[in-house]
Parts: sequence; structure tokens; C-alpha cells
Amino acid sequence: MSLTIIAAFMIIPLVVGLMSARQSQETSEDFFVQGRAMGSIAVFFTVAATWWSAFAFLGSNATFYTNGPVYLTALAWNLLFGFMYYWIGKRVWYLGKRFNYLTPSDLLGDFYNSETLRIVVAAITLIFTVPYLQIQLTGGAYLIEVASNGAIPFWLAALLFYFVIIVYVWVGGIRAIAWTDVIYGALLFFGMMYAGYYISTHVGGPTALFAQLQESSPAHLTLPGPNGTMGYPMWFSLFVITAIGAFMGPQIWLRMYSVKSGRLFNLMPFLLGLAAIAYMGSVLSGYSGVLLEPGIANADQILPVMLMNYAPYLLASLIMAAGAAAAMSTANSQIHAVSTVVTMDIYQRYVNPSATQARIVFIGRLSLVGFSLAAYIMALTVPGVLVTIGIAALAGTAQLVVPTLGAITWKRAHPTAALAGLLGGVGCVLLMTFGPLSAPLGFHAGVWGLLLNTLLFIGLSHVLTRGDADVVERFAKARRDYDGEYHPERTTCAASAPASLGQ
Repeated sequence: MSLTIIAAFMIIPLVVGLMSARQSQETSEDFFVQGRAMGSIAVFFTVAATWWSAFAFLGSNATFYTNGPVYLTALAWNLLFGFMYYWIGKRVWYLGKRFNYLTPSDLLGDFYNSETLRIVVAAITLIFTVPYLQIQLTGGAYLIEVASNGAIPFWLAALLFYFVIIVYVWVGGIRAIAWTDVIYGALLFFGMMYAGYYISTHVGGPTALFAQLQESSPAHLTLPGPNGTMGYPMWFSLFVITAIGAFMGPQIWLRMYSVKSGRLFNLMPFLLGLAAIAYMGSVLSGYSGVLLEPGIANADQILPVMLMNYAPYLLASLIMAAGAAAAMSTANSQIHAVSTVVTMDIYQRYVNPSATQARIVFIGRLSLVGFSLAAYIMALTVPGVLVTIGIAALAGTAQLVVPTLGAITWKRAHPTAALAGLLGGVGCVLLMTFGPLSAPLGFHAGVWGLLLNTLLFIGLSHVLTRGDADVVERFAKARRDYDGEYHPERTTCAASAPASLGQ
């Protein structure tokens, strides 16, 4: 039965992708951003499903299981993510529609008028997205391996993920992703909530669970957790790095550019905040595991192990399909996003500027295969806990928020300052994560990277003066027009703050 459910899970997105392809056009704008015409239902589900990943479905349970309550900061970072999607995303969408942007490099390279910065931004999005893509394949493969009782080994499960995603994204582009994400999003929300509740009934329900945990392992209920390493600095670090890093990923940029109407951004903080209650299921699952299955060697497998041991086979398989949905709904978006960056920022801009639309779409499809293969090889060869790898990858992409805020709010923002800030921030992350330096005071390397990035950006922008007044004024006018359309009450302040989109 479980193999039948897994087969259905693999076949459904293929069917959806083929159906969506009927509406597709062989243009880069349609393949990458759905002709900038994505409606409200698709926007919410594809943003939510892309934002929530194997990091959320498996990593959250593993973190509660091993490190206590630090992951409860997820309730707050969902609100931060939703607010950024509304406040930053709406402005990025407006500029993207006005100037025909498709990638992060398009907006940042255009505003800062710098080819060097454009290349650096593209490199950051590619380098730090592939490891995060790896954890989606790893998480999904874990679930399929366990759900099949080992009949489908890890390498084959990851390969199945790779194959299915490639086929339907190849055929339907972002439209196929959005359609499948409606299904994935619903499965994910149900799976997280019901899995936690059902498993907790084996220790007497949620109330009994916390009472028993208070007696047997009270350190799981308070910071800094049973290992003594997850205190308030890490709570804050996860809140900042996870939300900003995911939001700055190229897959979310595409979901900002794709929206049909700016008014669709307004409800996102409420909807994403409401959906965050699904994390209560992760709390129950992870803490139940402390009582029911102590000593699991690979904490990322705690949820599937408990489902197979304590839930009926059919129910366990359905919930694990929901977890696989979490992985696939992020993986498909990331594969599509990195192919967009390679195609538009590298191939179309530097290799073949006169490429036809059909050629651009074809190169985009080839890039899907290449980066999926890279992530597949990493999933087989690079070990690591999902949350650990995920946070390191998010810390890198989070550095893009500083020049992005400068581009949408500040006419003094200088290209040299943006470049120095990015290199300093990313360098700080790499040195503190993989190099000889250790992050002080318990904060994650990504927080220190953002601090250094911000100081360099603001300091150098105040010292240096831009010489391209025409570019500065072009963006200043776009910002005034934005305020005139969406915030007319601010137009009276336009004379005193002409370069602001929201100040």
C-alpha cells in the first residue's frame, strides 16, 4: 500500500505539469514568471509551500527532539517572512514589472549600475541555493526510504525526486510548480498538524506529554535546551537568518515578480502567520519522540520512524507523503530559480545576448537538469543534519537583503558599498561556519555577517558619491509613482523624500 501511495505522489505532479503545459508559451517571461499573471490562490500556496520545506517538516521535529524549544521561534519568523513579502516584495514586484526584471541580479545590477555586482549577486544565489536544494532531496529521500520499509533505497528515492521534478518543471515552468504547490501546501499543513497530534496520543495526549517531559527531561522545555547550546542568541539568530535567508532566495524573488496585482501582497502576513500554527504539530512530534524513541542516531528520521512504529501503515504513508510534498515543493522552486539565474544572468547576458526566446527557454530547461544533478550528488556524498546545512545556506542568501533595501529605499546607496558589504558579509559567514573563526556570544555566523554587511554598506554609502544621476533619478521616479499608486497619502511628502518607497 505504501508503495502505491508513493507512486501516486510521483504521478500526480507529472499529470498536473502536463495539464499546465497547455497554457504555456515558449517565452522566457512565461516559463520563468508565468507572464507576471499569477493569481491569489496560486500565489499564497506556492509562496507558502516554497517557504516551508524539508527544513520545516523534518528539521523542526529533529530540532525539538535534540535541542528543545529553540525552534519555536518559527512562529515569529513566519510573521517576519510575511511582513517582508508584503513590504519588500510589493516594491520589488513593482520595479520588476516596470523594468522587466526576472532575477535578483536584474534589479540590483540595474539600480547599482554595476556589472561586477550583478555577477556577485548571481554567484551568491547559485552557491548558497544548491546546498539548500540538497536538503530537500535528502529529506524527501529519507521519507520515501522509510515509508517503503527500505524497498526503495536512499539513492533511488533521491533519484526519483530528481526525475519527477525535472519532468514537470521542464514541461510547465513556474506555472506547473504553482499548480502542484496548491496540492503540496494542503498536504503539508495537514501532515504537520495531524502527525503531531496522533503521535502524542501514544503518550496520553498533549497535556500528558508535557507533564511526562517535565519529569523525565525538563531541559527539553527551556532554553538553552538539553545540550546547553541553543539559548536566546540562537533563538534570535534563527528568527533573523531563516526568514531573511529564505526570503532572499531566488525562488522567492520569482514569486514576487510573478504576481498579477500588487494588492495580492497585502494579505500575505496574515495568511502566513496563520499557517504557522502547523508548527505546533512539530512540537508534539519532536517531544513525543523524546519519550517514545530516545537515542535515534539520525534525528532527521525521528518523525518517519515514529510514524512507522506507532501509526497505521496507510496513515503513516499519507503523512510521509505530506513530508515529501514539503521537500518537493521547495526543490522544484529552487531548481527552477537557479536555472533562471543561469539562463538570464549568465547565458543571455554574456554568452548569447541575441538568443531567441525558444533558445532561452531551452537553456533554462538544460540548467534544470544540471543543477538537479549537482544537488543529487551532494545528497549522496555530503553528510549533515538538515537544519545545520539549511541555516548555513540561508545565512549566505540573507546577505542580499542589505543592498536590496538600499535599492528600494535609499538614493545614496552606492555600488561600491553594496559590493563591499556583500563580500564582507558572505566572507564572515564562510569564515565563521567553515573556517578558523567562531561566532562570538552564541549568535549564528549569519547574524555577524549581516551586521558587518550593514556597517560597510551604510558607512561607504555616506562617504562615496554616485556619479550616475540618471540611474538614481530613474529609480526615484519609479518610487514616487509607486507611492502615487499604492500610498497616495504619502505623495505630499514626495518633495522631501523623493527616493523612498515606504519611508
